Formats: sequence, structure tokens, C-alpha cells
Amino acid sequence: MTAGVAAWPTRVSRAGRRGWRRVSGAVQRVVDRWRGSLQIRVVTSALLFGVVALGALGWFLSDRIAGGLYEDRRDQLLADSASSTQQAQQRFNRSASERATGQDVEALFLEVIGQLQVGGTGDRRDVFLLRVPGGSARVFANGQTTAPHLVDLIDPQLRRAVREADVQMWMPVGIPTEGEPAPGILVGSTVTVPTAGTYELYYLYDLSAEQQTLAFLQRVLVSGAAVLVLLLGVLTWMVTRTAVQPVRAAARVAERLADGLLSERMTVRGKDEMATLARSFNEMAESLQLQIHRMEELSRLQRRFVSDVSHELKTPLTTIRMAAEILHGSRESLDPAAARSAELLTAQLDRFEALLADLLEMSRFDAGAAMLDAERRDVREIVVQAVDQATSLAAKKGVWLGVELPDEPVIADVDGRRVERILRNLLVNALEHAEGNPVEVRLGADAEAVAIRVRDHGVGMTPEESEHVFDRFWRADPARARTTGGTGLGLAISQEDAHLHGGRLEVWARPGLGASFLLTLPRHAGITLGESPVPLVPEDTPSPEATVDVGAHVVVDPAAVPDLDRLEA
Repeated sequence: MTAGVAAWPTRVSRAGRRGWRRVSGAVQRVVDRWRGSLQIRVVTSALLFGVVALGALGWFLSDRIAGGLYEDRRDQLLADSASSTQQAQQRFNRSASERATGQDVEALFLEVIGQLQVGGTGDRRDVFLLRVPGGSARVFANGQTTAPHLVDLIDPQLRRAVREADVQMWMPVGIPTEGEPAPGILVGSTVTVPTAGTYELYYLYDLSAEQQTLAFLQRVLVSGAAVLVLLLGVLTWMVTRTAVQPVRAAARVAERLADGLLSERMTVRGKDEMATLARSFNEMAESLQLQIHRMEELSRLQRRFVSDVSHELKTPLTTIRMAAEILHGSRESLDPAAARSAELLTAQLDRFEALLADLLEMSRFDAGAAMLDAERRDVREIVVQAVDQATSLAAKKGVWLGVELPDEPVIADVDGRRVERILRNLLVNALEHAEGNPVEVRLGADAEAVAIRVRDHGVGMTPEESEHVFDRFWRADPARARTTGGTGLGLAISQEDAHLHGGRLEVWARPGLGASFLLTLPRHAGITLGESPVPLVPEDTPSPEATVDVGAHVVVDPAAVPDLDRLEA
């Protein structure tokens, strides 16, 4: 029993939280729907404005009608009561002197009150004839009334005001009924009865009929307002639908155009503003389609030109290479100037062949002909091979090259040749700009991804430079001398190789703090990459507060087609 009592609040609180979540979710869906539809916003705004305007107008009209109806009826009843009081006074003056006893006077009172129950307007009313307290007269006669149970409605203050004033006084009252009290008016004045003294004469008028008339008018106003609001909503819906429908059609056509369906057009109807909008939109789409076709054709011609030129240059390049090798082999028999020229020719031919190979590779990427030859590999072996190839350059630069590898094998489906090329480009780039500082390579992995980070502590880059780091043939410092003979396409090819794997290549840099390149690849095809197993920003980086004005963190979209000359292979 105790456990059940203790668990009850928990169950209630959980049910309350679930109910609150459902309610908040429903409210959020309604809000999202309201925000996402211009037509709904316009209709709800019009309805809200209409309800407020009609409510204010209805209240004003109802108040004015009620006030006017009440005031007219009150003035009519006051005039009727004044006339009736005058007639009663005349009757008392004629007949009271003939009544010698109190019983005769009371009989006169009953006769007069009976006649006063029906006013000059034909309305029935209750009549009260009350003796003035403390009054003295030769003949004593009690007051009379047609409704003794309603005598309490006569307020003492009203009686005092009636006795002190020379005019009739009135006040609104609520007449008791079986349900709610009925509205009424109580009108009082004094009359003088010869031989019997001064009496108070009151008339009680029932205003239930006027109240029913007012209620009927209010119901008519409310019904009319509801019909007007409904008509306003329907009219607003139709008008906004007429105005919004072409906009929706334009949005759908624009989405199809964005998806590459350049032949989509809007339907033109009539000659109004919407038809003008549709015609202008179609003209814009036609011009856009023409421009895109021109750009595609130009791009196709450019790619074909690069590919054709690259292929055509291979034959003369082979011939020049053979002649250069002959000259280079016999350079010892040449004079020093000719020998030096043979060495320079061989070096530049090596660089030219590398540039030609990179151009052919980029043309394959542009043409969509690049293929991924993936196989299950231990990524540690690929990292070691790339580091071994960069060891001689690190020794020449006097740079310490450190590698951090996991103890367990890191197996992934990758194209070993392309991944090694990416790492080779990143390592050569880091060694070229390390300024004699260490270069660190770190390999990490989790269940879904493999990540390799190449970090240098060299000159670094500014935010503007980091944004262009993958652009083709781009160099942060064009005057900077190359010692490795790079082509300026290394990082562009690396980016394409990463994209071909379904991965991404990111860069972080700070001026004076070096740069960090992070390659993240999925372990298997079809995996959507999330957070990288290795952080892009190095752990030894100063806090953002200390470097906020001198650097930037740039993540490059894998869908982009970037390149760089400053950071070269």
C-alpha cells in the first residue's frame, strides 16, 4: 500500500509530462503551419481584425440601442406616471372630503389604485400608496398597495427623496421572479388627501418586454457579425488564394529549375499583374536556360581543350625527354654552362610532366571519368608509405617529422593510391611551410570513419587565405619560391580524391601558429560521415580569446571543386 502511494505521484508526473509534450508538439505544428503559409496568415489576420472590428462595432451599437431604448421608455413612463399622479390628486380632491371616516378613505384608496393599475399607455403596473411616516390628520387611513410582497423594493432613501422633493423621483430596480430578476423602474411622488394628510404614491413598471427586445436585437447583431466574419474569411481566402496561387506555382517551377529541369515554365493566364509576373518569370527562366547551356558548352569545350592539349603534349614531351636524357647523360663532356643547362632542362621537364599528369587527372575529375579502386587496406601502411617518401624532403628542410599511429590495425575500404597521394600532397605542403618547425601526423579511427591529420607549426594562413586554400593554382604568396617544383593543383586533386571516397578534407590555420589539414574517410561505402575521430583544431592551440583577431577555422564543403598553388604537391 505504501509503495503504491509513493509511486502514484511519479506516474502522474510522467503522464503530465507526456501530455505536455503532446500539447506542445501540437502547438508547435500549428505555429509552423501558420508560419509556413502566407494564405493562412492573411486569412487569420483578416479574421482577427474582423472579429475585433465587428466586436467593437457591435458593442457600440448594442450600447447605443440599449441606452436609447431605455431612455425613451423611461421618459415615456415618467410622463405617464406624472399624468396618472395628477389624475389621482384631482380624484382625491373631489372625493376625499365626502369620506368622513378612515374606512371610507381606505375604500377611496382602493378605488383609485385599481384605476391607476393601467396607465395611459395601456401598460399594467403595480401601485403603492404609502402613508408618510409621522404624519397627522383628522381622519386616519392606512396606505394601500396592489403588490404587498414588492413593498420592500422601495428604498428608504427613495422615500426620503420623494417626501423632500416637489417633483417625482425614480430609480431602477430588479423585480423578483422565479428566475433572474426582471428589470423595472420605480417612480414615486406625493399626493395630498383632504382629511387624511400626505401620502407617497409609487408606480412599479416592468421592463421585461424591453429587455427581450434588446436581447433579440443583440442576438441579431451577433448573428450578423458571425455571418460577416464567415463571409470575410471566405472572401479573404478566395482573394489570397487568387494572389498566392501564382506565387506557389512560381515557387514550384523555381524548385524544378534548381533541380536542373530547365525546361519548366509557368502557365500564363489573362493579362493582369499575375500574368505579367508569369511571363517575366518565363522570360527569366528562358534566359537562364540559355546562359546555362552556353556555360555548359564553354565548360565542355574547355575541358576537352585541356584534355586534348594534355594528350597531344605527351608525344613531343616524350621526344624532348629522350633528347634531354641524352644531353644529361653526356653533360660531363660539355662545358660548364651547357652542363648546367642540361640539368635545368631535366628538372623543368620533370616539373612539366608532373603538371601534365595533374592536368590530365583534373580533366578526368571534370569529365566525371575518375574511378575509385577501393580495397580493404590497413590505413597505417598507407600513412607509413607516404611518410617514408617525405623523409628525404624533411631531412633536406631540417624538419622533425613525427607520426602517431594506433596500436590496432585500422582497416577501411579505400583506394590506396589516391589516399597516399593525398597524404603526400599534405606532407609536402606542410614541410614546405614548416619554417624548420616540427610536422606531426596523427591517425585516428572509430566504428564509422578514419581520420588523418597533418599539422605544421609554420607560417600559417589568414582567414582570407584559408577560404581560398583549395582553389586551383592559387598561392597565398606568389613571390614565395618553390623548392619542390609543385604544380599548384595538389590540394585540388586531394580534395577531389577525398570527395571520390565520400569523405572530406578540412583546414584550420592561424597566422604564426601553423596549419592543420584533416582528412576524414568512411570505413565502408554508404556511411554518412559525422564527427571526425580526430579533432581538426590541434589540442595545443591557444584559446579563442587569445587568437580571435589573428586566425580562422575554415571547413571546406566536399562538393566544391577547389585547388591551390601556394600549398602544392
